[in-house]
Amino acid sequence: MATFGTLLFTWTRGRLVGTDPDGNRYYTERAPDPARRRARRWVIYRGKAEASRVPPEWHAWLHHTAEAPLNAVARWPWQKPHRANPTGTARAELPPGADAAGGQREPATGDYQPWRPA
Repeated sequence: MATFGTLLFTWTRGRLVGTDPDGNRYYTERAPDPARRRARRWVIYRGKAEASRVPPEWHAWLHHTAEAPLNAVARWPWQKPHRANPTGTARAELPPGADAAGGQREPATGDYQPWRPA
């Protein structure tokens, strides 16, 4: 949830540009300050504020890489849909043998020989 100051600034000076599939709302200034080079852009998250929840097309817009949000429909067949970073949650991806995954891994094959200086 956004702070009271952010909500007040959004209500008085913000213009809604769009939303993403996760429900995050993206804003820009209605009348940017002429002393500043470019208009401010910001996001109000739906739920917990977590930067990894911003999809790439909106990330490019937020950081002034693109003038308009990129079209999320024009994706290549090999691209996976965006998802937030699950690190530190129950959905985190763990390698085989990780302590958090039980610490069990397959035994070494015996073909490893460490290097020893001559």
